Amino acid sequence: MSPPPFIPDTAPFTEEQRAWLNGFLAGLFSRSARAETSNPKSATPNAAQPLTILYATQTGTTEALARKAAKTAAARGFTPTILDVATVTPATLASHANLLLLTSTYGDGEPPDAAKSLHAALAADTSPALTSLRYSVCALGDTNYTLFCQAGKDFDAFLERRGATRIHPRVDCDVDFDAPFETWLDSTLTSFGSPSVAVGLPSDPNPQDDVPPAPVFSRTRPFHAPVLEVRPLNAPGSAKEVNHVVLDLSAAGPSLAYEAGDALGVIPQNDPELVCEVLSALGADGEEPVSTPDGELSLRRALTEYYDLGAPSAALLSALGLSASPQPPDGPSPDLLDALRAAAPPRPDVTNLVTHFRRLAPRLYSISSSPTKHAGEVHLTVGAVRYTHAGRTRKGVCSTFLADRASSLGTVKTYLHSNRGFRLPADPAAPVIMVGPGTGIAPFRSFLHERAASAARGENWLFFGDQRAATDFLYAEELKTLRESGVLTRLELAFSRDQPEKIYVQHRILEHATALFAWLEKGAYFYVCGDAKRMAKDVDAALHQVVERAGGRSPEDAAAYVRALTATKRYQRDVY
Repeated sequence: MSPPPFIPDTAPFTEEQRAWLNGFLAGLFSRSARAETSNPKSATPNAAQPLTILYATQTGTTEALARKAAKTAAARGFTPTILDVATVTPATLASHANLLLLTSTYGDGEPPDAAKSLHAALAADTSPALTSLRYSVCALGDTNYTLFCQAGKDFDAFLERRGATRIHPRVDCDVDFDAPFETWLDSTLTSFGSPSVAVGLPSDPNPQDDVPPAPVFSRTRPFHAPVLEVRPLNAPGSAKEVNHVVLDLSAAGPSLAYEAGDALGVIPQNDPELVCEVLSALGADGEEPVSTPDGELSLRRALTEYYDLGAPSAALLSALGLSASPQPPDGPSPDLLDALRAAAPPRPDVTNLVTHFRRLAPRLYSISSSPTKHAGEVHLTVGAVRYTHAGRTRKGVCSTFLADRASSLGTVKTYLHSNRGFRLPADPAAPVIMVGPGTGIAPFRSFLHERAASAARGENWLFFGDQRAATDFLYAEELKTLRESGVLTRLELAFSRDQPEKIYVQHRILEHATALFAWLEKGAYFYVCGDAKRMAKDVDAALHQVVERAGGRSPEDAAAYVRALTATKRYQRDVY
């Protein structure tokens, strides 16, 4: 039997279009082949089963998983269509038959920004019935947060309440989501009824001899980036420690070619001092062999490079005979060492105990360099986390790894995390408003340098703030130069500790409400980066007040105005 027809990667289609067309052709081919075998005279091909893949993302992770799901579904004969949740309403959902919904959760159990409208609409009693829809939900979250995967749980319940049929149980993925996602996807596609035998996506029909394929770097196959620089950005006397980190990507090739707005995944190593303390608490010397999904390692190496030494899992607490307790609302949680020291002897054998350890997760950092200006490099703006709790000094895993040990180690394991939901306007003449206090300035440094390097004509307005101007004005000289050159049209500063009353970026936004609304009316894009729990909420409230005060809108109309900004990608947030 001849192989099924396919659309090659060189064809002038997007990734989603190729996936859809390949799935459609695979479905047609498989049905036609079976029909010809059983009854050559009545070989009538049938269209492959449609599949809608809906993603709700804040930082781009679920969008990437949606693309992966589309490729897998196409290879199994479905006709996948990928949709951004911002483009969907309950009424339009009613016209779909099969749905995969992938959503992240951020903040206090909130759905991603683009999903808030659909989330509210499905929750309403007036939402239409969805009795013809079959669905399954993949939820992404972090078990360190109390409302783990809450957005996914909400969507799952809303769809069921509207009469949709759950074809396969929801999966709630922790930060190490690859394996549970793959299992869920395979099982769900099987539950939907794969319309054809898995055929796989065909390879390039015209391979070139002796030309090795370009390496593709990812979370599971990271690039070891040489460390070029780690330098402090705060002046002496600051209460903060923010570092400018420069990594060399020149040998990485196109698989780490980033855009302004993207993030870099960094796979850290645990603090050697903490590893020694954990080994002591375990009564181990570190040479004990332990099994991990990636193979057998010494216990010391596994604790250094593989396992998360932060908040212990519920399974580990149970194995230690401890009861799980909820995370304090504003305080740090106990870590693995706390749990080991609190457990009464005898403890389970180390080789059994480590099976309950969580895997060390990568950290994502907004890229603060321009791919045009800083070719072959990637820059990060990283605030080092250090504090004392329960008589011990605690350290942020990745932030202090970069600050204290990355330079001596020589390289850092990295991969690109594309964030298509946080991009400069396609029109270089469009105005841009950026709100990024503290390390939230990172992507806006990238934006400004990119706009300068590409000679974009659009005006740029930055709101930046921190504690004190004398010690915490990050990239002050660069911003001064950009201001003098005309690239940075306006710069508003808010240093909270330089006067008796606290002044934050949201206060500066309200002070300039008339001008800011005028920028929005002429098509400006509004960006926010930084803390999700406080700053981003305060800035969002200020934006609504700007529209009310300067735009003369009612609260309801102002909310609709802001929703329209979000729907048209003119209000974008990179918050954490």
